[in-house]
Amino acid sequence: MRYDLPEVLTVTGAGPIRTVTINRPDELNAVNADLHRALAQVWRQLAADTEARVVILTGAGRAFSAGGDLDWITSFLDDPVARDESIREGAEIIEELLRCPLPVIAAVNGPAVGLGASIAILCDIVLISEGAHLADPHVAVGLVAGDGGAAFWPLLTPILRTREYLYTGDRIEAATAVELGLASRMVAADELPAAANRLAERLAKQPQNALSSTKRVVNMHLSQALAGPLQAGFAAEVVTMQSPEHRERLQVLRERARR
Repeated sequence: MRYDLPEVLTVTGAGPIRTVTINRPDELNAVNADLHRALAQVWRQLAADTEARVVILTGAGRAFSAGGDLDWITSFLDDPVARDESIREGAEIIEELLRCPLPVIAAVNGPAVGLGASIAILCDIVLISEGAHLADPHVAVGLVAGDGGAAFWPLLTPILRTREYLYTGDRIEAATAVELGLASRMVAADELPAAANRLAERLAKQPQNALSSTKRVVNMHLSQALAGPLQAGFAAEVVTMQSPEHRERLQVLRERARR
């Protein structure tokens, strides 16, 4: 099957396994407009690939995804149309990932930040490199953690632990992510690709209908629990996107990045 996606998100593989690679390595796979749109579209295309049975999601280079591209996010300050489209697509990314009938293995090869963390954690199985970390810095830049963190982290890990990391934006190192239930298991960095492929091969041999239906039932818990909090989170994030505090903190970050 031919995938209709920009080069910032690639799909490779033959037989039953597809590897989806976030492909902006020079920018630590930060999410720009093209990548955000592709992340919303790829799951339906994978579902339509009649030969595919399992998906591995990973990042090119040394990061899984460093979160939102600062130039792209800054454009929302004066472009409400682009801002609102990003919110719509953000909801679509989460909904389509949960709806995808194929099991998705996240091979978290480096930092997974913001939306990158949300996407990784929503995968069916999360293998995290021992040198990788998760983080959701929305609050630190004056935003509500609306694209997933505030809505679904409390479904996976104790709320008291969730609050601290969401409120501060602190890194969650790989071992702690496993302890909290935000990752399945930690893998040595040089073994991560092979470990993900071995697991994908095992899943590809399982009866397809039984596996996909089991995923659908399991994800009903997430979809039903997320319905209210996710909608509220995105609505609140839009409000904070327009705040003077967010504008100020975002501009400081951009200046730091240029040095």
